[in-house]
Amino acid sequence: MIRKFTRSTGLLACAATAALTLSACQDQASSGGAARDYISAVGSSTVYPFATTVGERFAEATGNKKPKIDSTGTGGGFERFCSGVGGDTPDIINASRRMKKKEFDTCAKNGVTDIVEVQVGIDGIALGEASRGPGFKLSEEDVYKALAANPYGKPNTAKTWKDVNPALPAVAISIFGPPSTSGTYDAFKELIMGKGCDANPEMKALKDSDKDKHEAVCTGLRGAPFYVEQGENDNLIISKLDKNPTSLGIFGFSYLDANKDKIKAVPVQGVSPTYATIADGSYPGWRPLYIYVKKAHVGVIPGLADYVAEFLKGAGEGGYLGAKGLIVSPKEVAATAAANAKGMTPLNGADLK
Repeated sequence: MIRKFTRSTGLLACAATAALTLSACQDQASSGGAARDYISAVGSSTVYPFATTVGERFAEATGNKKPKIDSTGTGGGFERFCSGVGGDTPDIINASRRMKKKEFDTCAKNGVTDIVEVQVGIDGIALGEASRGPGFKLSEEDVYKALAANPYGKPNTAKTWKDVNPALPAVAISIFGPPSTSGTYDAFKELIMGKGCDANPEMKALKDSDKDKHEAVCTGLRGAPFYVEQGENDNLIISKLDKNPTSLGIFGFSYLDANKDKIKAVPVQGVSPTYATIADGSYPGWRPLYIYVKKAHVGVIPGLADYVAEFLKGAGEGGYLGAKGLIVSPKEVAATAAANAKGMTPLNGADLK
């Protein structure tokens, strides 16, 4: 049953749960209307298709409204999630990387103090090309040399892949990828670009002597026409590759897996992104996927805890999200996620970076 909140019941809910801040309770009460009766989630375009599938199953099973899920990118999602508590802020942030310490601190500053971290599975940063593409095979260092604004501290002059590596095709460097607000963007820079940069001993040493300079040199990307941001719609990247067969795209593995008729994987370090290689960690671009929940909203927003439980059900061994390309977390990680979700255990934040 969907619970409606009047002025009096809204205040009682706030007092009973000791969850929403005083200002949020007052805002809810003074609005004079019903509280939000649906779950609101924002964040990662990679997690988006999984979250929407879970939302459909959740609505069918409980009779609650389907959650409203916005694909804002992980960075943009955290900005909205951490803006405060109350009915006008999201209940959940879907994230294709772990929360950053500065995001945790921003949340705390704005009264979002009890955040529940739930890892829902594993994904891979996939590079793909059109089915009729040249058949790229790249190393992490190839990717770094092609896309870094200042590889090894010097301006990038490479225009073709052959300029980067004589064994590669003599076609223009052109990669369609996510924007800087995306967790996929952050993960790509860390997992592929950063490792390619550190293949150089001097750059690896720089990491210890000057962390900020190392980050600028190793993860600063060139702009168009070499790296072209495509917004938070990974399907747009898929369509761009079909029209530009010598270009590459960067997206989550699930999009690659769902579009096998249009695109093919580009091996990195001799390993293609597949369910098996991402699950066992042999593919270099694997990463965890998360949802973060405001404990303050549990018990106030109808069905929030049930939605989280449904997510883990779909993400588990043999769950329906496997058909969508979500890779199951290792058993010990899945056990921790289940415990966090069941107890709504707040994230400590001490080990965030």
